[in-house]
Parts: sequence; structure tokens; C-alpha cells
Amino acid sequence: MSKIIVHQFPCLQDNYGYLVHVPDDNVTATIDTPDVAAIENALAVRGWTLTHILNTHWHADHAGGNAAIKEKYGVTVIGPRGEAEKIPGIDRAIGEGDKLSLGTVPIKVLDVPGHTLGHIAYWFETETVAFVGDTLFALGCGRVFEGTFPQMWGSLLKLLALPDETLVYCAHEYTAGNAAFAVTIEPDNKELVARVEKVRELRAAGQPTVPSTIGLERRTNPFLRPSAPAIRARLQLEGRSDADVFGEIRTRKDSFRA
Repeated sequence: MSKIIVHQFPCLQDNYGYLVHVPDDNVTATIDTPDVAAIENALAVRGWTLTHILNTHWHADHAGGNAAIKEKYGVTVIGPRGEAEKIPGIDRAIGEGDKLSLGTVPIKVLDVPGHTLGHIAYWFETETVAFVGDTLFALGCGRVFEGTFPQMWGSLLKLLALPDETLVYCAHEYTAGNAAFAVTIEPDNKELVARVEKVRELRAAGQPTVPSTIGLERRTNPFLRPSAPAIRARLQLEGRSDADVFGEIRTRKDSFRA
């Protein structure tokens, strides 16, 4: 049985907020602070007391609510060392290799730069749960704003190394748009085609497509599949590195219009 409870809620235009609660220790973290009012409502719904903020990166829809939340709840703010000066109210700056826990539940920190240079992910290894911010999305990945394509590919490789059953909680509901693009890259991937139809059904019903799993992303997400022969042939990039193929896929997505 899992030692944590994850409460997921939509907020802003297309963000997801997450509360992570450890009942045995009576501690609760918000993953990022996209929307203060939505976080407060989620806390009220669950009856939990907030104790921590776990920031993935500095963007306003991830750390913009830090100051207000910290002032009201007196929480501990934990965030990426590489962006510490940009994280409002930060109390502890962390990076890969640092020891971290929420109550008695251990958390492994992964440095996953690319979207931003200091972006981190939180992997609750014993619970097979990962909060990946804007690095990996369902059927997609984050834009490479501050890093390089090879850097982002290296970060995705770290997430690919997680067990297939790992639940992936990303920060946005981008899956429908990602799905429309994905089938232009690998149209003959039958599992992808089936997943696209499932995404349509879920969104038509107003249901979330998040979380997914590492295994499902591995099999259907084109950004994680640059070594696939069919993708390389379609893009005419046989013989190129996986990072090069990933870069081409990301470049195409940047200008894609459904």
C-alpha cells in the first residue's frame, strides 16, 4: 500500500496542481504553486494542513504563489539549487544526490535541465511516483527555453530509466495537442493511434489524461523514441544520434499547428 495520497486538481488555463499527503506523518506538500486559490480549495476539500512547497523550476506558473502560500501557512520551501535566486521564499536549495524526504517517505531528486537550466524532478521511488514539472508531458516534452536539445535529451533519458510502472505527474494538460503532433511523427505506431483515440474520449468527457506511466510514454511518446527505425526513416535521419533526432522532433513541434 502506498504511503502517500496524491490529490490532483486543474487550475489556471491548463495547469495541474498536486498535493502530496503522508497520512502517517501528517505532512502535506504542494508540488509547485501555480494557483494559490486552487491550492487553498484543495486543502480545504481534503482537510489537510500544508507543510511544504516542492518547486520544480522558477517559472511563474510553478513558483508564483510561493510568497503568498509561505506567508499564510509558514511552510518550508524547497526548490532547485540551480535556480535558487529565482525561487521566492526558498528555504532549502537541492539538486541531484541530495537526501530529501516528505515526512518519512524518501524522495530522490533528479536534475533534468533543458526547459530551464535548473529544473528538477521529484521521484518518490518507494511509491513509484514522479513529479516531472515541465520536462516530460503525456505524449510530449517541454519546450527547450534555456538549455540545449542534447541537454534536454539527457534529462529525458534519466526519466526513461525509471521503472515502467512509475506514475508520471506532469504539470499541464497538453495531451490532445501533443497527440495530434505525435501521429505526424510515427503514424504507424498502433499503440499510439489507439492512445490518441483514448485521449479524444477522455477530453471530450472532461476527464484528465494525466497521470500516465513511464512504460506508456516509452512506447508511444515520439520525444522518447528517437531511436525508433520508423521515426528515423520518416525524418530521413538514419545514422544520426538520438539527440539529433530528438532535436528535429522538438523543432518540428515548436512550429506545429494542429
